[in-house]
Amino acid sequence: MSKILVTGGAGFIGSNLVEELLPLHQVSVVDNLSSGKRSQVLNGAGFYEADILEKDFLKIVAQVMPDYIIHLAAQVNVATSLNQPFRDLELNILGSLKVMEAARLYGVKKIIYPSSAAVYGNPQFLPITEEHPVMPMSLYGISKHTPEHYFQVYSATYGLRYSVLRFANVYGPRQDSGGEGGVVAIFADRLLKNEPIQIFGDGEQTRDFVFVKDVVQAITQAMISGDNQIYNIGSGQKVSINGLLHELQILTGSNTEAEFLPARPGDIRHSLFDISKAKSSLHWMPKNDLNTGLSTTIEWFQRTRL
Repeated sequence: MSKILVTGGAGFIGSNLVEELLPLHQVSVVDNLSSGKRSQVLNGAGFYEADILEKDFLKIVAQVMPDYIIHLAAQVNVATSLNQPFRDLELNILGSLKVMEAARLYGVKKIIYPSSAAVYGNPQFLPITEEHPVMPMSLYGISKHTPEHYFQVYSATYGLRYSVLRFANVYGPRQDSGGEGGVVAIFADRLLKNEPIQIFGDGEQTRDFVFVKDVVQAITQAMISGDNQIYNIGSGQKVSINGLLHELQILTGSNTEAEFLPARPGDIRHSLFDISKAKSSLHWMPKNDLNTGLSTTIEWFQRTRL
């Protein structure tokens, strides 16, 4: 049984991950609850309400002495990265560096670091491989990419093992439909409430949507393989926003129509991941197709609205 520390473990991906890890591992969660929810941390996991930027975090790592750290704590709002660039830098870059330093000081075997499709910017070719040029179009993309360089240096200098997982558009149960919540969560919530749906652009832009349970499996696989490598984690399938809405309308039985608004500056037209590297060397592949993932997500939204 390994000891695993999950930063941001009360959030969307983190809480799904902890649920998967608990039966087999000793799990501790660090979360400042700025966006995560204490109620999402299952009984059986140690919980520390703390910020990775504060001195208490180092004390927690010293107390837990984890074998692995899965570093999910992050600022994930693109608008916030523009409006509060120093806060974005602190959380995503300085925060990640503090996690690495804690891992170095206390002999952590490996860190799993979720990065983002945002690091690639506007794709020069599809599907996007890990060798695609890194040209982020947002401060958020910059702040998610920068720690990747720190990991490479910490590995070369101190022998710290890591895996970087660049996530496509993750969706599923426990995703927040407010603020920068994923489009699946936003659409599902509004369709179930018969509220208006807004689409920026013509809706024919495409994205790679990956179910959170598949993302969790990628993280657990990265604990045992894929050292010091970068992997794209997506479905390898493209879906238009109009097509996504149509699927959700069928699943919810809603006839709510979309209002089309002008495209937002900086939004990319198409995105699709090549996940062959993760399949071959991480020994991972997504198991949930879009219909299965959306059905599970809708069921969760329906239960939580009762």
